[in-house]
Amino acid sequence: MSVTSEKTKVEGGGLGETVKVVVQALLLAFVIRTFLFQPFNIPTGSMENTLLIGDYLFVSKYAYGYSRYSFPFGLPAFSGRINPFHSDPQRGDIVVFKLPSDPNVDYVKRLIGLPGDTVQVKGGVLFLNGVEVKHEKLPDTTTDGQFGGTTRVARWKETLPNGVSYETLDLFPDGPADNTEVFKVPAGNYFMMGDNRDNSSDSRFESKPGSPGVGFVPAENLEGRAQIIFFSVKDGAPAWMFWQWPWTVRWNRLFTLL
Repeated sequence: MSVTSEKTKVEGGGLGETVKVVVQALLLAFVIRTFLFQPFNIPTGSMENTLLIGDYLFVSKYAYGYSRYSFPFGLPAFSGRINPFHSDPQRGDIVVFKLPSDPNVDYVKRLIGLPGDTVQVKGGVLFLNGVEVKHEKLPDTTTDGQFGGTTRVARWKETLPNGVSYETLDLFPDGPADNTEVFKVPAGNYFMMGDNRDNSSDSRFESKPGSPGVGFVPAENLEGRAQIIFFSVKDGAPAWMFWQWPWTVRWNRLFTLL
């Protein structure tokens, strides 16, 4: 009897330990996702060639502190930001944020203008505080054409005043937002742009319900800074089809720092 009793006790303890481990793992995942890192995937080409459709990112949730949008479903009674690390957003950061006109939608863009900055695009060239941002012509790249074949796309290297450099694409010589008004970034807000300048709904376009425009982005809408591409599959390839990974995964993009 003692042997049977001991066996039952061990089996019961094993089940209890399994439940305990599962609960602890779920709590740990919740804490990591809420306070440290959250995965996002890229569904559009607005940040090409920096980010491609099918890229999966880890976004640092603590980079700029926390707001109500840092937490699942938001916290309506919580406004503003808590920034225990005193790390402010910088020009050139790749930022994930809630769309001001629809907080249920996540956007990812590059931070161009800080509070108090003036931002303007003239002839496809970016101006910050009235000064032309350094831009250098790179060899053209190609993209899939709308009706098949490939199309040549102009490529530029843009360098912000703080030294951050990145590539931009210019699909059309006179795109719809290649010439803008002068935007004055209000206090507590940021100006965002996509690297694919002619294929990006961003702060150059007014934010209003039913429109993909972004307008100025309030500080509390920032969710975090994109840190690393941890996975990437070709455009249109389902990531869950692991048996196709040898052909669909972009192996050269895995663990790329941003």
